[in-house]
Amino acid sequence: MIGVWRVSDVRRAEQALLATLPPGTLMQRAAAGLARRCALLLAGTGGVYGAEVLLLVGSGDNGGDALYAGARLARRGARVAAWLLHPQRAHAGGLAALRAAGGRVTDGPGRCVDLVVDGIVGIGGSGGLRAPAAEAVTRATTAASAPGGRPAVVAVDVPSGVAVDTGGVAVDSGGAAAPAVRADVTVTFGCLKPALAVGPAAADAGQVELVDIGLTPWLRGTPAFEVPGHADVARWWPALVPAAEKYTRGVVGVATGSATYPGAAVLSVGGAVAGPTGLIRYAGSAGEQVLARYPSVIATGRVADAGRVQAWVCGSGLGGGDHAAAELRAVLAAPVPVVLDADALTMLVDGTWSEQLRARPAPTVVTPHDREFARLAGGHPGDDRVAAALRLAAWMRATVLLKGDRTVVATPDGRAYVNPTGTPALATGGTGDVLAGLLGSLLAAGLAPEHAALAAAYAHGLAGRRAAAAGPVTAAEVVAALRPVVGELTSAEAARSGD
Repeated sequence: MIGVWRVSDVRRAEQALLATLPPGTLMQRAAAGLARRCALLLAGTGGVYGAEVLLLVGSGDNGGDALYAGARLARRGARVAAWLLHPQRAHAGGLAALRAAGGRVTDGPGRCVDLVVDGIVGIGGSGGLRAPAAEAVTRATTAASAPGGRPAVVAVDVPSGVAVDTGGVAVDSGGAAAPAVRADVTVTFGCLKPALAVGPAAADAGQVELVDIGLTPWLRGTPAFEVPGHADVARWWPALVPAAEKYTRGVVGVATGSATYPGAAVLSVGGAVAGPTGLIRYAGSAGEQVLARYPSVIATGRVADAGRVQAWVCGSGLGGGDHAAAELRAVLAAPVPVVLDADALTMLVDGTWSEQLRARPAPTVVTPHDREFARLAGGHPGDDRVAAALRLAAWMRATVLLKGDRTVVATPDGRAYVNPTGTPALATGGTGDVLAGLLGSLLAAGLAPEHAALAAAYAHGLAGRRAAAAGPVTAAEVVAALRPVVGELTSAEAARSGD
C-alpha cells in the first residue's frame, strides 16, 4: 500500500533531506519530473516544439518548480510565458533560468494556450484562492488552445486552493466552493498528500503522478492513511486450493430484504455470489425472489433457522419494526463477523443497541453513507473524512466503511485507508446492497475486517467503472460486472504466484 502523508511530516522529511544535498538539488529534481510529465502531455497534442505554455507562478517553492520546469520546456522549443502573481517575490533563480532559456514574463494569457502549469501555492497554502489568483486561473484555463477548447492544466505538487491535509475545499459565505485549480494532471513530489486521495479536493487533482525525489527514507512516523493498489487487493483475495470444498471456502449469511424491498435481498446476495465463499444462506422474506435468481442459495425465513455461517450481512432493505429488530438482535448475538448496512444502521441510531454492539467478541463492520454517518455520529463527516471515520470507529468499536467517491475505511485501533477506485456512477439505488454482500463474503472467507472492506470497495469501484462505460449504471449492472472484475483480480494473483 502507498502511504499518504500530512504536511508537517513532509516538511520534516524535506528539511532532513535538504541537509544532505547541495543547494537547489531538490528543486531541480522536482522540476525535471514536472517538465517530463508536461512534455508527455504535450506529445499527445502536437509535441513540445512550438507549444504555448503558460506558467502561473506564485511566491513560494512551487513557483520555483514551475519556473525551472518551464526553462526545461523552453530549451526543447516550447514558447513559455510566466505570469508572475507576485513579481517582487518570484523565485529569482527559477526566473533567471527561464529567461536564459528563452522564456518570457507576461501579464496574462495569450490568445492561444496549450498547457497551463499551476505553480501558485503548494502544500503551505490554506483556504481557497484569493481574488487575484482566482481571476488568473479563470482567465488562463478559459484561453483557447491551439486545436480548440480548454488548455490542459498541470498542478505542481497539489492543486492550488485545496485543503492539503484533509482533502476539503473551502466554501464562501453562501456555501459554494471557493475557487481552486481543477487540474487534468497533478505532479506530486516525494509522497502522496491527503488532498490527492480523499475528499472533494481529490477530484481537482485529476490524474496523479508521483515523482521520486529521494524523500521516502526520510519520512518518519505514521502516514495519515494508506491507499491500496491492485496487487494488494489481489494478494488479499482468498485463493482456491485443490482441497477446497464449499464449507472450507466459507459460508456467508445474508439477512436482508423484505416484502417491501425484495430487490435489496437479490442485490446483496448478488454481491455475495461474486465473493470467495462456497455457500450462501439467505434469511428473510424475499427467499422466493432470491432463489429465482440464485438457485444455489439455501433460503430460510429467519436468522435463527439459517444454520451455521462464518459471517453475517444484515440490514439492506430489512425495514423496521419488531421482526427487523429481532433479526438484527440475532445477527449481533452470533459469534462471527458482521456487516451492518442501511436499515440496520438506522436501528442503531437511538443508542439502545450500543451495549450489545460494543460488547461483541467478533468484528463488526458498518457501511454508512454520509447521511447515515450523520445520524450515527451526530454530525456530518465534514472536510476531514478520515478523522471523522476514525472517531466513529473508535466510539463504536467497529470498522467503519464510510462510502463516497473515495471510500474511507477506519479501524477501531486508529488505522485508516482510502479506496482509489470509486466513481460517482455508483451513486444510485442498490449499489450499497451489492457492496455489503461482497464484503460479507470476504469476511466469511477469513479476511481481516479492514482488508475485507478495502477489497470489497476496490472491486466494487472497478465494477462501477466497467458498468459506467456502457452508459448510466444500475445496481444490477454492477452485480454483472463484479464477476469479471474479480476474475481479473484473482487471475493476476495466480499469475504472480505461478499457479
